[in-house]
Amino acid sequence: MTSHQSFPADDFSVYYLLTARTDTAALAEGRESQPHLQGVAGLRNAGGSCCVNAVLQSLCSSSPLVEHFLSGKYLTALQKDCSEVATTFAYLMTDMWLGDSDCVSPEIFRSALVNRYPAFMKKTQQDAQEFLIYVLNELHEALKKYRRRRSYEKPSTQRCCKKVITNETSIVTQLFEGQLNYNITCLKCENCMYKNEVFTVLSLPIPYEYECSLQDCLQCFFQQDTLTWNNQIHCSFCETKQEAAMRANISKAPKIIVFHLKRFDVLDTMKRKLRTNIHYPLTNLDLTPYICPVFRKYPKYNLFAVVNHFGDLDGGHYTAFCKNSVTQAWYSFDDTRVSEIPDTSVQIATAYLLFYSCQPFSIPIQKCKSQDDSAS
Repeated sequence: MTSHQSFPADDFSVYYLLTARTDTAALAEGRESQPHLQGVAGLRNAGGSCCVNAVLQSLCSSSPLVEHFLSGKYLTALQKDCSEVATTFAYLMTDMWLGDSDCVSPEIFRSALVNRYPAFMKKTQQDAQEFLIYVLNELHEALKKYRRRRSYEKPSTQRCCKKVITNETSIVTQLFEGQLNYNITCLKCENCMYKNEVFTVLSLPIPYEYECSLQDCLQCFFQQDTLTWNNQIHCSFCETKQEAAMRANISKAPKIIVFHLKRFDVLDTMKRKLRTNIHYPLTNLDLTPYICPVFRKYPKYNLFAVVNHFGDLDGGHYTAFCKNSVTQAWYSFDDTRVSEIPDTSVQIATAYLLFYSCQPFSIPIQKCKSQDDSAS
């Protein structure tokens, strides 16, 4: 099957073109003679770990998360029984932000995560979305605190927009956790039911094969869906399974929202990759149409990291584009290869994960000895 667009059948040709461009730019800039920049460090590939490296670079560009570890704040919440991943993550962020090397090894952190999730021991391609969720879950478990659950809701809160009140909090939930509300209506008796779901990564369908926008993907995700056949719901009024209409909205928008573009699809028994060129904004992403309640004004989101995937499901390569909060410039991270890129190069047809923030990032603050002395 051939495309009428000019996109290559194998997007590795895009990768080779990008590599050639970044190599040329690096030579022109003479980057070897430049001083080391905070938060701009390559990561060594231990064999099949390009997925790990791309996700870690994206998290490294999330200044509020990095600051939580550089400042030592994470130590006050560290759970002793599962502290290894969080501790090695803190060491890695310190090396990438405060070290004097242009390249560091993430192997100690990766080994700590493998101890918890042996599936990542295999030196084969992993899925970046799955790895990101594993990392965020593990950091949450290591740093979670318990808070008293409130047993009431404000009277003005619409029932359809009711938020889930969780009794666990961490830097991960404070930054990355959002909540979806599903409005489910029985098509026979019109009885309404509500279902809440917490997310840290939002997986978006790709509605078109050749070209579309991120807004197209969002509209497809949030459009009304009809539940039929095996997807029928049990209606408490009808007391039997019925077809239903379901629509989702965001009842709690996270400070950092991560979109997973569902490029890998199964058609019958065949696996395929959707190479759709998805246009996504670098600034001013408006999620207001998908957030409840609609009468509130919400801040717009700005892109700060992209994880790219080249190749197919069973074999390929991951890289990352990240915006540095110190220089405000974009950088391409391809394992140990690092180069500055123009804003125009951030839009790419191989994007797989998109990281947006609704707040501008400041430079992470590290722990100071004077603060330690005053605290003691």
